[in-house]
Amino acid sequence: MKYNLDVTIDTDSGFCFGVVYAIDMAEEILDEDGYLYCLGDIVHNDEEVSRLKLKGLKIISHEDLLDIRNEKVLIRAHGEAPETYRLALDNNITLIDASCPVVLKLQNRIKNTYDSKEKVLIFGKHGHAEVIGLQGQTNNEALVFQDIAELDNVELPQKFTLYSQTTKSTDKFYEIKDELIKRGYDIKANDTICRQVSNRYEDLRKFVIGYDKIVFVSGKKSSNGKVLFEVCKQFNPNTYFVSSEQELDLAMFIPGDKVGICGATSTPMWLMERVKSALEEY
Repeated sequence: MKYNLDVTIDTDSGFCFGVVYAIDMAEEILDEDGYLYCLGDIVHNDEEVSRLKLKGLKIISHEDLLDIRNEKVLIRAHGEAPETYRLALDNNITLIDASCPVVLKLQNRIKNTYDSKEKVLIFGKHGHAEVIGLQGQTNNEALVFQDIAELDNVELPQKFTLYSQTTKSTDKFYEIKDELIKRGYDIKANDTICRQVSNRYEDLRKFVIGYDKIVFVSGKKSSNGKVLFEVCKQFNPNTYFVSSEQELDLAMFIPGDKVGICGATSTPMWLMERVKSALEEY
C-alpha cells in the first residue's frame, strides 16, 4: 500500500553560518592537499563527518595534537582554549582557525570579565567543546552549570557575571537569570546566545504547527539539536527524532500524512533531502 506522504523540508533549517564557514574552509584545503587534521568532530553530525572523512579529513583529539608537528590543523566553529594555540606554536602547527565569529566574540568578552577580576558563571553543557574553550579564557576558573539545580548547594559570591553557551535556549537563560536575582545575587547577565540559533525557535514554532507529523533530523551529539527538538515537540507532539533515513519507521505515519522535515544548525541539507526521498518512497 502506498502511503502518499506530502513531504516538505523547512527552508530555514540546515547549517548555521559558523558551520558553513568551517566546512567550506575544510573542503578547500582537502581539495588542495588531499588531507587535513581537524581537532574534534568538525560538526556534531556523524553523517557529515563521514562524508568529509572520505575526502581526507582526519579527526584528532587534544592528546593526538601533542604528537603532531609541522602540519595544518583545523579549529572547528566551537572554538578552542588559549592552551591549544600555545601548543600549536610550540609544535610548528599551522592552525586553520574556523572558530565561529559569535563564539570568538564571546571568548573575548569572558576573558575581559575574568581579567577585570570578576567571578564568571557560564550556563552551558559540561564537557562541550565550546564550553571548554570559554572556560579556558578564565584559566578554567569559571563555574559551568547546565541546570539551576546544580547551584543549589554551591556557595556563590554575592556578585558575579553570567554568560551563556551560544546554542542554549534563550527562555531558559532568562529563567535562570530571574531565579538568581530572586535569590538575592547581584548579577551582570550577558545574553550571549547566537541569534541565528535563537531565531530558529521562532521559525520552528511557526513551521511545525502546519503538519500532521514532524521528522526532526539531527546528530545525537548536538546540543542545539536537543534544544530544537524539544521546541518542535512542544508545538507539535507528533515529532520524531532521527539521525538518518535508516531510523525512519513506517509506524510513525498514516497514509496521506502531511510531513514536515527540519533539523539542527549542525544538520546538512543533503541529509534532510535523503530523509525526504525515503519518505516519498513509502
